[in-house]
Amino acid sequence: MAIQFTETEEKILALAGTDLPDTAQPFKSIAEEVGTTEQEVINLLADLKERKIIRRFGATLRHQKAGYGHNAMVAWRVPPERSEEVGELFAARPEISHCYIRRTYPEWTYNFYTMIHGERPGHAEEVVAELEAAVGIDDNCVLRSLKELKKTSMVYFK
Repeated sequence: MAIQFTETEEKILALAGTDLPDTAQPFKSIAEEVGTTEQEVINLLADLKERKIIRRFGATLRHQKAGYGHNAMVAWRVPPERSEEVGELFAARPEISHCYIRRTYPEWTYNFYTMIHGERPGHAEEVVAELEAAVGIDDNCVLRSLKELKKTSMVYFK
């Protein structure tokens, strides 16, 4: 069942879901723009996090601008009974920003995905080799982007 937000809550979430104001008190700035209190903004975000509606609240690093321009999405074939073990090991790597399981299809049987961010040419491949050795799984497909067409955060309320 979808959560029903008040108009004020939607306005808070719309602003909190974009770049935060570059001020000493960003939640106070949001509150002033919405016409509420800083505490109401903080309480809403804390409540949504506590109820696991918001997973986390943090900064987004633009990896290419930060020097991580040698990246690869790697699709793996991981036995389902090993997915938790492999997931924990892969997710602990600082070079990996995304690690998840997806459904397979007869024509595409890869079920496990990692997004690896490399600092230099060949770095992503080095990480793949290290991961292969660590888990004993070398059945993967390295997918490189040809061109980035869009990369933005989701906008939930306007």
